[in-house]
Amino acid sequence: MNSIIINLFYLLAALLFVMGIKGLTRPKTAVRGNRLAALGMLLAIVITLLDRQVIHYDIVFAGLALGTLIGVLMAVKVQMTSMPQMVAILNGLGGGASLGVAAASYFSVLASGSALSGATLIITNSAVMLTVLIGTLTFSGSAVAFGKLQEILPSQAIGFSGMKFINLGLLLASVAVIFLLVNNQLGSDGFLLLVGLALLLGVTLVMPIGGADMPVVIALLNAYSGMAAAAAGFIMGNNVLIVSGALVGASGLILTQIMCVAMNRSLLNVLFGKMAVSDGLTVDADEVYQGKVTSATPDEVGMMLEGAQRVVIVPGFGLAMAQAQHAVRELADTLVSRGAIVEFAIHPVAGRMPGHMNVLLAEAEVDYEAMKTMEQSNPHFSKTDVVLVIGANDVTNPMAREDKGSPIYGMPILNVDAAKSVVVIKRSLSPGFAGLPNPLFAMDNAVMLFGDGKQAIMDLTASLHEAA
Repeated sequence: MNSIIINLFYLLAALLFVMGIKGLTRPKTAVRGNRLAALGMLLAIVITLLDRQVIHYDIVFAGLALGTLIGVLMAVKVQMTSMPQMVAILNGLGGGASLGVAAASYFSVLASGSALSGATLIITNSAVMLTVLIGTLTFSGSAVAFGKLQEILPSQAIGFSGMKFINLGLLLASVAVIFLLVNNQLGSDGFLLLVGLALLLGVTLVMPIGGADMPVVIALLNAYSGMAAAAAGFIMGNNVLIVSGALVGASGLILTQIMCVAMNRSLLNVLFGKMAVSDGLTVDADEVYQGKVTSATPDEVGMMLEGAQRVVIVPGFGLAMAQAQHAVRELADTLVSRGAIVEFAIHPVAGRMPGHMNVLLAEAEVDYEAMKTMEQSNPHFSKTDVVLVIGANDVTNPMAREDKGSPIYGMPILNVDAAKSVVVIKRSLSPGFAGLPNPLFAMDNAVMLFGDGKQAIMDLTASLHEAA
């Protein structure tokens, strides 16, 4: 096909990507945005295949069939509770695919014995080695993130105060190896050395990051996978891959910065695997809770809700674990039918990936206008009669405001303790992903409703119906 026509179709695909990302910024347009981006990718793939002279369609269709099968199984089998892990895996696979492209390019050149020189050598080798570095550390970092989210690895931060210097050393060593490889001063052993350094760097970047900060890591790894794809596009000479990778990388970095602001973290610390600052002090949960926690029954909480004029529901990972989003919507509808104002206060890092709670609530067809951000919700908690906290532990923990020794200190939280009454729905007093007790549970205006989140919400709805 004519190169001008090819690039025009690539431009159309890029426009669809941009429109898709724009659509994904709001729950109401997210489905349409996803479809537009998918259409753009389909167009890019078809045009790329038509543009190539030699295509092994048997391999292409085999990969298409295998990928479709895996995608369908993941869509059907993976629960919403495991969505963060799946995102981590997909980020890692994106980085691994970019590494595969770079490795194939590098070793095919070695095998053919073709010699590059001058600017062509520098540009080609630079693109290959940059792809190797970013793709490999994305792969290993995503594997560690998956392990933490799946609780195969400990969720708390693992490392020591000088870890950032180790990361900086690994990065500088990788850059030195890249310089030598770009100038053909190292052979295949140098290439494997770079892969090893990048694998180790990915691990050391993510291991020191605790569970409460994991949404930021997911956003950053997404940005890395996009940058790796863009670099792979330079290797393949594919404009649409460069554009799409750059879009993913840029949007991922912007999202990471937004998440950092939401958690009062430094982007530089995120890049070098250092997030929360703690003085090493430990907090005894028994000291926080002993004799201070008040429990309630569904009927007692139902009586509180009967007279409430304003109710705010705070969803957290416990909501996802219990798959209680549909039960929560039914409870909200019941309260609204009784004349109450009901809103959902969503912390930017509630759950284990960006937008986790928004996706859950949208799945249950909760009104988009009822979903409020932290900035919108905090000024109104003092005017709220009842706040229902469903498994949102770390994002409501007053230690983030008050305890300088806490690893979550400085993270903006939902100030639910300012409400007249707070009901916390949890199975037990177990800590959240950050591993910290929550003094909110022991406050005078707070009660605990122990039990499975979904069943507890259904019991509250039944109690309200009985009182009608």
